[in-house]
Amino acid sequence: MLDGSAVDQLPEGALDGSPVDQPPDEVLIQQSLLVAERFGPLFDRHASAVHRYLARRIGSDADDLLAETFLIAFRRRATYRKLHVNVRPWLFGIATNVLRRHARQEKRRYRALARVPADPGGEAHATDDALGRLDAQSLRRDLAAALAALKRGDRDVLLLSAWAELSYNEIAAVLNIPVGTVRSRLNRARRVTRAALSVTVTSEERA
Repeated sequence: MLDGSAVDQLPEGALDGSPVDQPPDEVLIQQSLLVAERFGPLFDRHASAVHRYLARRIGSDADDLLAETFLIAFRRRATYRKLHVNVRPWLFGIATNVLRRHARQEKRRYRALARVPADPGGEAHATDDALGRLDAQSLRRDLAAALAALKRGDRDVLLLSAWAELSYNEIAAVLNIPVGTVRSRLNRARRVTRAALSVTVTSEERA
């Protein structure tokens, strides 16, 4: 359950259930410029996915960061342009920028998970599959260590792709970087994570 001053500043109705038949996201944003409560259905549509992304990266502080993400989105709604990106990836971009102020905490989380004893019955998985399953329970310690070692920009691109399921163009738009940079960062991050998994698999096979 969300609490804190950031939630108090969201428009009335943002945490209530919304009718099934609502206009598209971009229309709601335009309507909310005149009637603030029209921003509420955007929270109902996207909060769960954004919260899941934040929780995988930051853990128990995800509630506070979710409230901050939507508060920033509400305050910046007049600057939103569908020409650049749809609302869903726009929100993930804001969430990623919020996370940057907690980069040290995120790295400490991965390092702590990397120290958790490995499950002797666990199986090795391909990098993309392992990333898709990552959470506090299933995060392999070798992969957690690899995520902690990544440069922040590489980690952002990797996890926006794996967890937020954004396309290269969407990642480029929300991070304000060229698509070529997205490709190079993603390739570099995948090499690092694949190498971490490969080392562990080899060690397990020799044991």
